Amino acid sequence: MRLYLINPCNPLVSFARTRRWSKYRVWKPLGLLILAGLTPPEWEIKIIDENLSVPDYEALPRPDLVGITAFTSQATRAYDLAGEFRDRGVPVVIGGVHATMCLEEAAERVDSVVTGEAESVWLQVLEDARRGHLQPVYAGEAVSMGDLPAARNDLLTQGYAFGSIQTTRGCPLDCSFCSVSTLNGKSYRHRPIEKVVEEFRTVRERLVLIVDDNLIGTSARHVARAKDLFRAIIHAKLGKKWICQATINMADDDELLTLAARAGCKGVFVGFESPTEEGLAEVGTKFGILNGRDFKASVRRLQRHHIAVVGSFIMGLDADERGIGELIADTAERYGVDLLNVLFLTPLPGTRLWEQMKSQGRIAADSFPDDWKYFTLTFPVARYKHLSWAAILQEMDTCDRRFYSLRRILHRIWCSFWRRRGLLFATVANLSFRHNLRTYRDLCKQVDVSRGRALDAS
Repeated sequence: MRLYLINPCNPLVSFARTRRWSKYRVWKPLGLLILAGLTPPEWEIKIIDENLSVPDYEALPRPDLVGITAFTSQATRAYDLAGEFRDRGVPVVIGGVHATMCLEEAAERVDSVVTGEAESVWLQVLEDARRGHLQPVYAGEAVSMGDLPAARNDLLTQGYAFGSIQTTRGCPLDCSFCSVSTLNGKSYRHRPIEKVVEEFRTVRERLVLIVDDNLIGTSARHVARAKDLFRAIIHAKLGKKWICQATINMADDDELLTLAARAGCKGVFVGFESPTEEGLAEVGTKFGILNGRDFKASVRRLQRHHIAVVGSFIMGLDADERGIGELIADTAERYGVDLLNVLFLTPLPGTRLWEQMKSQGRIAADSFPDDWKYFTLTFPVARYKHLSWAAILQEMDTCDRRFYSLRRILHRIWCSFWRRRGLLFATVANLSFRHNLRTYRDLCKQVDVSRGRALDAS
């Protein structure tokens, strides 16, 4: 039996077109690698990541089953792929966050939909497919993290700068714009530390992305577990360098930072979300609104342990008015972050933000499923309270140009050199961001012609 597991690209923003930098901007489809680890040996598995390249599917051997995963921005391409294989008589099953949140839409375009965490039903899916009796829907449930198999890293060995690994699932923060709590639950679940270390050994790449939504968690118990994980990684002498996502409270525990740095942590992605208290209250961020927190001091504590900080902000909140682009850039500069990642407020299915904006008639890009391709977080797809399409694009452009000016990039690179904090990382990352921002500006101009003016007019 032959199985294809496919991670579809979004042709609108495919990094495969910019090969010089793409390997630093493309992450392995870890969910597919984990499913491959669950798949019985009688299945011949091929994993296809279209973000690296799109094969000639008709030239490939005909599969017995195709499995597709998709974020919302990949849904348009996922449905096109499903149609191509179904036209050839190949059954298609789809899973992932978008299919979970848009079950009826997905069910119209594939043979079977897996909702929730697919690992809990995957063996049943394969057995039913083998017998030719796929069910229309398989309702996945939260799995025991101790039962997760090691990801099949041997199936994708080239084309990536970073390997990937997961140590926890679930997030209790439940931010209004995020679907993680809906998909993986609000309970913070973690894998046994020995299994994490064992899988780390199978990652071929020296650089690793820990994909957890919040590696250190939100309680003292979670932080203690993170410390134990870091101690185990240090003891195992894995020789890996890694980056992760965490809340800014990671900076509050010096022992945690010391252990993280010794374990190989070189960077952390922190969601600051908004430069204003009104914006933080709007998105429901728990760790941004702490009385008296000095964000600059928190960033410096991370950096003193040679951990780079990527600061993330959201643009398009109801609290945002003209001038928000300059305010975000200057706030990020004042905090001292090494990199800035600004995203448009995007109502994703399954979030409270989606329900709110849908009820208010504020989802502007709403010709589905074709318009899902714009839901990359890098295109404005909603009607924003104080900013038109043209205005919010201008604000984003102002923000990008201000933070990623050559003068400011050179200053950050010099600081990294002076403080011995990853000169190569700072140089490559800043230039990569600057390069991709130019690419997005060009794409936004193209979309402005075909969609933007119509959105403003509506």
